Amino acid sequence: MPQAVVFDLDYTLAVPRRDRATILDEATTTTGAPSLSRDDYLEAHRRNLTTETREPIFADLLADSDADPAKVATAYRETIADDLEPLPGVEAMLADLRGEYRVGLLTNGPVRAQRDKLETLGWEDTFDAALVTGELEAGKPDPRAFEAIAAELSIEPSEAVYVGDEVEADVRGATETGMAAIQVLLEDGPDPDPRAVAHVEQRELATALSGLVADLEA
Repeated sequence: MPQAVVFDLDYTLAVPRRDRATILDEATTTTGAPSLSRDDYLEAHRRNLTTETREPIFADLLADSDADPAKVATAYRETIADDLEPLPGVEAMLADLRGEYRVGLLTNGPVRAQRDKLETLGWEDTFDAALVTGELEAGKPDPRAFEAIAAELSIEPSEAVYVGDEVEADVRGATETGMAAIQVLLEDGPDPDPRAVAHVEQRELATALSGLVADLEA
């Protein structure tokens, strides 16, 4: 029987109003840095999940450039913060879930970037525990990340349901740590993964998730 529900942040609970490639282009243009691809950024991001800021990410990407990684990181962080918004209905959903379960957040990324997002959304007190992998020894899908949020919630991993959109970071990471996983399906995202105990369309998350979690109690 689940005692806690733990969420991913980006594209699970909150989304930018514009696509991330456009935001990345704006950050590089305003700082005079060369254009960067979204795919290259994501690869560098995965190599730097336990950092304070995005500066190491952009240092990787701009190694052959005179551009200042710190300036690009700041521009990108500020632009994303201005663009971020919660998915419709998720704030009420989270409040309702807290009446029945412990509710946590485990998000991959540098500390300042992800904490800024929570501040922008006004979600500093929305969760019983919220961890950013930049504060930890390892990021998702490493079991240590999932074990850390379970410890913060004073539960065993097997007592938690993890909700996220990424197959490797979220579904694989959660299930290999002993958590049940519910996969959030994006319009242009990966197919449903069989390791997840349930799947929910992103647009239906706020209305459908509570029922999916309750079904696991049967």
